[in-house]
Amino acid sequence: MNFRRGRGRDEPEINFIPLIDVLLVILIFLMVTTTYSRFSEMQINLPTAAGEAPQQKSTQINVALAADGQLAIGNKKLPDAHRATLVAALRAAADGRPSPVVVINADGKATHQSVVNVMEASREAGLTQLTFATQMETP
Repeated sequence: MNFRRGRGRDEPEINFIPLIDVLLVILIFLMVTTTYSRFSEMQINLPTAAGEAPQQKSTQINVALAADGQLAIGNKKLPDAHRATLVAALRAAADGRPSPVVVINADGKATHQSVVNVMEASREAGLTQLTFATQMETP
């Protein structure tokens, strides 16, 4: 008696559909969790701008920021660049002026942090109107 006569040999199969599903889940996970570089490799030089020079206003407070971090308000050089000193000097310069505008004259090579420190000191002194000075672009 041959009991195996009607049965053929089953070929093994590899089912690719679960494998594709797992790979898609891994791909989506990697796309969601990856952080991309936000900085380009370009060299930039700041600040220059083209435009007309604004008229001088009597309610301006000029803050000069050198590349090495030295500060001057108006024509008076500050002894140090600490925030408390800068806040006190800005309050003294704004005394009696109606809504003065702080004009930040920062050197192109000044650090970003020192410019942000001047902005924060202006905010602490109650001066909310800020602007930046640039030089005219030479052809």
